[in-house]
Amino acid sequence: LAAGKQIVLDAKVPFGAYLEAVEATDPDRRADRLAAHARHLRAHVDALAHKSYWQRFDNTPEFVVLFVPGDPFLEAALQADPALLEHAFERNIVVSTPTTLIALLRTVAYTWRQEALASNAARVQELGRELHSRLATMGSHVAKLGRQLGGAVDAYNRTVSSLE
Repeated sequence: LAAGKQIVLDAKVPFGAYLEAVEATDPDRRADRLAAHARHLRAHVDALAHKSYWQRFDNTPEFVVLFVPGDPFLEAALQADPALLEHAFERNIVVSTPTTLIALLRTVAYTWRQEALASNAARVQELGRELHSRLATMGSHVAKLGRQLGGAVDAYNRTVSSLE
């Protein structure tokens, strides 16, 4: 991403059990395969969390985006395991679908822009303080120089008067 920033995104979600559930004609088999799909997704969250990708890259937020390529895949897993998203968040994994991925990326980019603006504003403030300090020092030097020039002009005028 811009300014060397990175977001780690994983898109290797297991779908075998979900596909088996969709193809199943028996309701019990379908429920079993949807529960397996949720377990597989939870296990994948745990595996990603264990890898701690956010520690391996510089300039990345402390989370990994687990991309699920369709809302139905996530919805099915959440019906079988309603605590799945909270489980993922606790492990620094953000589960995202096509619907939420762009919003997530834009939010992160906006946050980084705001962080950069705040950093730039702090730098401008620091430079302003330094400039003010230097101008104050220069002002005192100019005032001293003016007094000394005034004394030199006064001495010159007295010398010219006595010469005349």
